Amino acid sequence: MRFATRILLLQLALVAAVVAVCTAVFLVVGVQQLRSESETSALNIARTVAEDPDVRALVAEFSADPGTPDAAQLRGGELQELAAAVADRTDALFVVITDDHGIRLAHPDDDLLGQVVSTPFAEVLAGNEVVEWERGTLGESARAKVPVLPPSGGAAVGEVSVGFERASVFDDLPVLLGSIGLAAAGALGLAALATVLMRRRWERLTLGLQPEELVALVQNQAAVLDGVGDGVVALDEKGVVRVCNAAAARMLDLADPVGRTLADLGLPADLVAAAHDGRAREGLAWGERILYLDAHAVRRDGRDLGEVLIVRDRTDLVALSQRLDTVRAMTGALRVQRHEFANRMHVATGLIDAGRVPDAREFLAEQLDRGAVDVAVSGIELVSDPFLQSFLGAKAIELAERGIRLSIGDETLMLGVVAEAEDVATIVGNLIDNAATAAAAGTPPAAVEVGFLTDGAELVLTVSDSGTGIAAGVDVFAGRSADAVPADAIHGLGIGLPLSRDLARRRGGDVWVIDSGGEGSGAVFGARLPGVIRADQRGPA
Repeated sequence: MRFATRILLLQLALVAAVVAVCTAVFLVVGVQQLRSESETSALNIARTVAEDPDVRALVAEFSADPGTPDAAQLRGGELQELAAAVADRTDALFVVITDDHGIRLAHPDDDLLGQVVSTPFAEVLAGNEVVEWERGTLGESARAKVPVLPPSGGAAVGEVSVGFERASVFDDLPVLLGSIGLAAAGALGLAALATVLMRRRWERLTLGLQPEELVALVQNQAAVLDGVGDGVVALDEKGVVRVCNAAAARMLDLADPVGRTLADLGLPADLVAAAHDGRAREGLAWGERILYLDAHAVRRDGRDLGEVLIVRDRTDLVALSQRLDTVRAMTGALRVQRHEFANRMHVATGLIDAGRVPDAREFLAEQLDRGAVDVAVSGIELVSDPFLQSFLGAKAIELAERGIRLSIGDETLMLGVVAEAEDVATIVGNLIDNAATAAAAGTPPAAVEVGFLTDGAELVLTVSDSGTGIAAGVDVFAGRSADAVPADAIHGLGIGLPLSRDLARRRGGDVWVIDSGGEGSGAVFGARLPGVIRADQRGPA
């Protein structure tokens, strides 16, 4: 059997199965809708009868009588006539009215008047409406039971029960089945016609080739390009892109790259150079991604067929590495803080043991003003968050070893504490490290200044250095691999600044250059980080 014929039969079978399932679903939904409509009608009728003032007064009167109502009196009574009239107008199977003991005050069968109903009534007398399918003396029906309240209000004094027999509920079912059957037959007919047309179209497009022959042409390429998570770009001997899988197009932000050279695609020069020199490059920044690029020459029978580029996204890996470095720095800071705290406790204990309680109080009060660790950070008391204090203290120790002084700007005003420590530490740490490198290359004394401002949950910070500024025309956020750093570069030596900007933009913020500096002044960087500050719940010290 030819493939097109198999497809025809398979599609027909599939459509038939779908139509069968849809028919069953519509049938079930239709039956449920009919049941729901009958239950709703019964409930509305029961509510109307139960709210009738005459019904409420008469039922309350019967319930107040401790004796059992006389069946003969009930047969010609007002309640029996009212119930019969409502049943006739609404085509209901029955309209039954009872008192608070379940005694029938109105019923289609006169012989059952004055007797207890055959179905439960306690929940209705408790004040609840009940809608369900039940079997009683008149057979199975969709019935609704509604409590009857006395005219003066209070607890229920009886119930009104209205039911529709099963046969009347499903009177419209044959019409529904016929409609569903016609729709199903029409769908099958349209499916058969469409399948025949598709078969003819298929044979014209494939020139009569069978799928096995087509699969053999593409399975190798599909397995290589789409079976891996790496980006793959194939260049011919002239450097023109011939193959580019979806992963590569996503990582390099390419649109319709096939048939164009890498230079025409607007890729950076160092990435194009890495593609042609056959060497692996780590840490190439492109857009908001940090990429790894490896190039392999393709030769067959001594003939150069071009190159294959392997592209991997290392952004998350680099971000994790930066956060790990931050954690290591904080671990060192906490170790120093613990040691310093222990020393202070020893001093305070010694003063107390020596009976010098006033001196101990003065010493402890002084520690509150000095902070957790004695670090040479001018203005550290302006930073209220203990995490940032410790982190800046650790960075100050690192910078001091390089002869660089770290200080906090006088304009700093922080309200709240840091809620997203990892992102804040990574961005602040990268900006400080970048500023420290620039300050070290400038004229002594080398200095870095950091300022913080908070606006609700948003943190805004500035980092300035005493270096020589950023050269004109240099994009410090472009990023570059280690072997592509210009000899005279100071800011933006690697991927720290692009990574910081990426982390900030993921949060809806940004990192930018406020002032490029120059002529004796260093550069100033700014960062805005939304959602990283929360209110300080510790209360006043």
